[in-house]
Amino acid sequence: MNPPLPQAPINWIAVFALIFLPLVAVIAIPLYAYHHDFSAAAWVSMFVLLGISSLGITAGYHRLWAHRAYEATLPLKIILMIMGTFAVQNSVLYWASGHRTHHRHVDDVEKDPYSIKNGFWYAHLGWMLKNYPAAEPNFKNAPDLLNDKLVMFQHKYYVPLVIVVHVAILTLVGWAVGDMWGVVLLGGLVRLILSHHVTFFINSLCHMWGKRPYTDENTARDNFWLAIATWGEGYHNYHHIFQYDYRNGVKWWQYDPTKWLIWTCSKLGLAKNLRRIPSFNIKKAELAMKFKYAEQDLAIYGHDVNSDLVQMKQRIAQEYDAFTHTLNDWAKLKEQELHAKKAAVAEKIHQMDHKLKVDFQLLEHRLSHHRECLETLMRNVKKRNAVSE
Repeated sequence: MNPPLPQAPINWIAVFALIFLPLVAVIAIPLYAYHHDFSAAAWVSMFVLLGISSLGITAGYHRLWAHRAYEATLPLKIILMIMGTFAVQNSVLYWASGHRTHHRHVDDVEKDPYSIKNGFWYAHLGWMLKNYPAAEPNFKNAPDLLNDKLVMFQHKYYVPLVIVVHVAILTLVGWAVGDMWGVVLLGGLVRLILSHHVTFFINSLCHMWGKRPYTDENTARDNFWLAIATWGEGYHNYHHIFQYDYRNGVKWWQYDPTKWLIWTCSKLGLAKNLRRIPSFNIKKAELAMKFKYAEQDLAIYGHDVNSDLVQMKQRIAQEYDAFTHTLNDWAKLKEQELHAKKAAVAEKIHQMDHKLKVDFQLLEHRLSHHRECLETLMRNVKKRNAVSE
């Protein structure tokens, strides 16, 4: 059982934004709808502006500034910062620093700012309603952001920027569609509440509901339905083991509009150096988890096929060792290239690059083969168990 939460002073700003404003919305929205009704344009503005503010958090605050998963040009940084400011989730510096702390101490009830081990409501929004020690800002883990002039400008002038961005966007949209109050209430107030909870779901439900195909060393889950609600952030199990990948939905078919936005920006010359985890590492993590789940199933079904599992593990370990040796040889040649620009060395590097690609493809093929063998093995175990019953 976890120790009780420490006593902490109330954060009245958070109470106003997360408790008072939703209560205002519950009262104001039905009253306005009853007396005036909302235009279709106001409803459309709510969803469009929700996408803008949410993507400012996912593509900007999260994947760009918190994890440095890609590099962005100054115009794109400014756009993402405006979009993120519109979401009203504090400054980039505060948000990204706290998120890095979460990854470093995930599930630690004393050090993780929004540990799910303290309960759903705490992880969802309770951690913000009081000034708990775990959530106190500590920017020592963000020297890169402290040296970023744009980030520090936003941090210094955050409150006036929030006001200016809201007045500018809502006034412009309200004037354009001819429904100022409808846009303010739906595109402003309701959109803000929804935007908050889109992010909060990642901290709470994404650590409770879903599958763990890559690691079980933390509570993070992959969940397709939450990915839809959170603009691709629902593949949280993958994210926690490979946090520097610009993709959360790593499979081509997985719904991740944030990934698509970043990729599109790279094609337009607005982003570069998109970081991708090698597919071999991903498949290796997947296979390791399949072994764990297979061993759990074996414990349930009572069959002893440990020798088969051991042989498969040994084969994978041998192949991974061979791959590691190849990588080491490649790294040594790259180091030589820095010190000697000789044609012979360059030719050796070219040959090793080609060999590395071939070896990599062979190892990926073998991993896929082992995964199929493991799945076949477990199906046979379950079939035998069903027949015996």
